[in-house]
Amino acid sequence: MTELGLRTAGVLAPAVPFDPRDDWPIEARQLCADLAAEWGGGGPLPDLAGGWIAHYRSPNTRRTYARHFRVWSGYCGERGHHPLDAASALADAFARHLETAPTLVRVRGGAYGEMAPTGAPYSDAARANVLSACSSFYRYAAKTKALSAGDPFADVLRPPIDPDHSATEGLTPEENLRLIETACARSKRAYALVLCLYVLFLRVDSLLAADVTDLGYDRGHHMLRLRVKGGKVKRKAVPPIVWHALVDYLDGRTDGPLFVTRTGARLREPEVWKLLRRLAKKAGLPQADTIHPHVLRGDGITDALEAGDKLEDVQDAADHKDLRTTQRYNRRRNRLERHPGHGLAARLADRLADGGTRDDTADDPPVLSTATVS
Repeated sequence: MTELGLRTAGVLAPAVPFDPRDDWPIEARQLCADLAAEWGGGGPLPDLAGGWIAHYRSPNTRRTYARHFRVWSGYCGERGHHPLDAASALADAFARHLETAPTLVRVRGGAYGEMAPTGAPYSDAARANVLSACSSFYRYAAKTKALSAGDPFADVLRPPIDPDHSATEGLTPEENLRLIETACARSKRAYALVLCLYVLFLRVDSLLAADVTDLGYDRGHHMLRLRVKGGKVKRKAVPPIVWHALVDYLDGRTDGPLFVTRTGARLREPEVWKLLRRLAKKAGLPQADTIHPHVLRGDGITDALEAGDKLEDVQDAADHKDLRTTQRYNRRRNRLERHPGHGLAARLADRLADGGTRDDTADDPPVLSTATVS
């Protein structure tokens, strides 16, 4: 692709080359560079994968899909197959491989974004996400006419996902209170950050991408403009306790990232993970080694539903397209002590005591009389 230069004395100036990759987001450029180093830069794979990542709006989706594709690319290389030549048999084998393969986790003390396969095996939901990402790449390749063969993941069976269960761990309301109090005692930034994640049900990547200028006031409410999952921009109501914590933390600052480091740089997600785990350890929480930002989002949703907030309102605040997604976060729904069988058993016991008959010479359990059954 070229641009025409200015005419000089009736002669076209030399064409200025334009590389579309210059306008790609960082996640796309990095994946392109990694694949070029792995497979060589002469083939179409690096640019094809980079273009695939670049067309997604959400930075979180771009990071996640790029990370998943690296896993697939590495698997292909270990098995002696090129990703663009992969058949459905290799995709099926990859799906089985994920059942026992370690997950990628951040390298402590490593470079920003450095990952290593040292985590626990993939959950059902994580395996489904990896397979979905790989299938997305091949569908994109087919649409761009860069791949004549079909999607090798098209017929790969995804792990069954329980729509009523979320694997994200949770804290009790009392534990969340201890965490918030610990954050308040630590620093103004920690307090404001934890409140935003918990009270506003925010995804950490959306919160960290916000700037001070995204704070505002509308129809009698303080609010925060955020780019949410899917790339949409939404306004979030900011309750007084959260607003006051933010104002106290900003201390008059009117521009730049909403949350910053001591040097003024934008706060990054790995730093939030470390902060939460330090806070949880200080608060004496049993999840100190495993807590992460999404726990606070899930707990906020759960506690709001438990308090009686309407499911539809919580769904809208959490940016869920489907009510069933919101219900997955409602960890109180399936608590053993709330099972309706307890009440049913108590009523049955009363009826047995009042109208049941029992033969004390028999070993069988009590039998309901005909009148009781009717």
